[in-house]
Amino acid sequence: MADNYEEKLHSFIIDGIAEMADSRIMIDDTTLRDGEQTAGVVFANEEKVRIARLLDEIGVHQIEVGIPAMGGDEKKTIRHIAGLDLGASLLAWNRAVVDDIRHSLDCGVSAVAISMSASDIHIEHKLKKSRKWVLDQIRKAVDFAKSKDLYVSVNAEDASRADLEFLVRFARAARECGADRLRFCDTVGILDPFDTFNVISYLRRMCEIEIETHTHNDFGMATANAIAGLKAGATFVNTTVNGLGERAGNAALEEVVMALKHIAKVDLHFRTERFRELSEYVARASSRAIPAWKPIVGTNVFAHESGIHADGVIKNPLNYEVFSPEEVGLERQLMIGKHSGSHAIKLKFQEFGIELTGEESAEILKLARKSSIKLKRGLFDKELMYIYKDHKEARSKDSSGAEISG
Repeated sequence: MADNYEEKLHSFIIDGIAEMADSRIMIDDTTLRDGEQTAGVVFANEEKVRIARLLDEIGVHQIEVGIPAMGGDEKKTIRHIAGLDLGASLLAWNRAVVDDIRHSLDCGVSAVAISMSASDIHIEHKLKKSRKWVLDQIRKAVDFAKSKDLYVSVNAEDASRADLEFLVRFARAARECGADRLRFCDTVGILDPFDTFNVISYLRRMCEIEIETHTHNDFGMATANAIAGLKAGATFVNTTVNGLGERAGNAALEEVVMALKHIAKVDLHFRTERFRELSEYVARASSRAIPAWKPIVGTNVFAHESGIHADGVIKNPLNYEVFSPEEVGLERQLMIGKHSGSHAIKLKFQEFGIELTGEESAEILKLARKSSIKLKRGLFDKELMYIYKDHKEARSKDSSGAEISG
């Protein structure tokens, strides 16, 4: 029974991967819109332009550039980005309001996102309208946008809490008016990957329209939910650099791309070696530092201290690394600290051009561990050299004293 179960599970996973590989997965990055909606974050105009260029150079297919209806600098900057002749499609965010779409047209973008609440919670308590009003507004907005030859994504806000039957009507209304895709928004991040897979699979069967996933990280599942949605047949996925976004943020661009490449075996052919560069720039622009333990681009991803792990990486990096640090613009680090082993000490000093004997490595390791515990952290290279020099001097004095006494 166990073998049969594993065989079925393996078949299911392979089928899912094959389906993903056969479809055209598109990254629609919303760092410049949802990312900037992170509480307290404001991008300067030139920063928005630079981020757009970087996203384009790395390979992002579509960039959600902002909200033209805000007017002022926002509209001016979007118009400037639209004039850069980037390879990526540019999409502007709008309410389901014709005047909003006119502002987007003024900016020269080729695509618009038309956002409308889909859940009864939002319809009743935020909009204070009816389901019929929601569908009427979608039809009016999409009709107008398509009359202007725009690519249209209809965003079902709070879709994860919407009545499923009404969500199908919502999607069909958008499709009947010519909308190109439906953005399924897990606005408050309440889904898990299993529920995401099920609901996206259902919408694919019931609605003949391309689907995009927009996932939030309130329960730490944004990237997992994004991948689950793609496995279920979604062809677009919303991301932000470093996972910026409202509250706990969105699915991180670098996590989604690398998970697709190394877990789902779907290579989008992005210039992933520039991920750390992109992440650092967005981190500075948003005043949100990259945690050392941040998946994919955090400096600790390729830092090894534990003796067993460091020894395994020294013998073959594949023992503890799924991909090389260079693939995302990082470098491998052998950290010396409380948990280090003698093999790591020897290799570390080889980097300094020093060959330690077995006895020396054991003695220096003991001193390094003691220092690490005292400082409550790993040791810097200079600190290791101080330990080495102090050790050599102490041994020299001991040797001299022994000679004199002798």
